[in-house]
Amino acid sequence: MSHSRWKLAREKKIIEGYAETAEVEAERAEIRLAMAFAKAVYDRRQELGLSQTEVAERVGLTQAKISRIEGADTVPTLPLLRRLAQALDASLSIALDADHEEVAFTAHSAA
Repeated sequence: MSHSRWKLAREKKIIEGYAETAEVEAERAEIRLAMAFAKAVYDRRQELGLSQTEVAERVGLTQAKISRIEGADTVPTLPLLRRLAQALDASLSIALDADHEEVAFTAHSAA
């Protein structure tokens, strides 16, 4: 089944009154947050022109761990979030709402 067909099927279920369980909704929210964070790390790394290996060296991790972070396969701890922000020379902002997650790295200004 193509993605567009899956999306239409899901929308049809919603229109028909189908509601996902709270557990499924929570799992979807976690996945969205992990994906938003992964994209933010990847985008900031690209802005800086760094490889995963270079970021890993700055953070004190392996390249494989950075790959898992960028692939949304792992959830970083708070101390690791701080180290990533420092390694990417940026501040990290995370906004969480009921149905929206936003993760952004804001570059430190050169003073």
